[in-house]
Amino acid sequence: MRVAVGSKNPAKINAVKEAFKHLPYEIVSVDAESGVSAQPMSDEETIKGAVNRAIQAADLGNAEIGIGLEGGVQQTPYGLMLCNWGALAVSGREPIIAGGARLPLPNEVANKLLAGDELGPVMDEYAMNKNVRKNEGAVGIFTNGQINRSEMFLHVMKLLAGQYEYQIGQEKKTD
Repeated sequence: MRVAVGSKNPAKINAVKEAFKHLPYEIVSVDAESGVSAQPMSDEETIKGAVNRAIQAADLGNAEIGIGLEGGVQQTPYGLMLCNWGALAVSGREPIIAGGARLPLPNEVANKLLAGDELGPVMDEYAMNKNVRKNEGAVGIFTNGQINRSEMFLHVMKLLAGQYEYQIGQEKKTD
């Protein structure tokens, strides 16, 4: 079986590979568009981006399963929260979705996002580093390395893969 990841970002690709390592799936990555703003500003927009990437990834990658992983932010009474969502798409089925970790962003970062900037470049400047989004991610910076972006997306991938495996198992019981 072929699984297409709708991203060329190594953190996302590694999360998918790890989640499916126990299965004989071929994992490919494709450039899939999210169809949402470069910086999703709500759960709804972030989920939509993940679903769009998953559906497009399956098509572009000529794959049975498409995976979309999307990072965004959500305004709450406790501040602007980092969020991440994923979607697993299989032709003829409703996409499976799952969300992951949340943590508040410092005001210095949140204010720039609320002013229209994108988290990736903001984090590069904040951390005085390059390609934070392809490495530890904002989560890695703000958890002092306790969890990195790939691990954050792995949590979402395990939720997606587990739901998919459960659904397949239930279908086999009814056949």
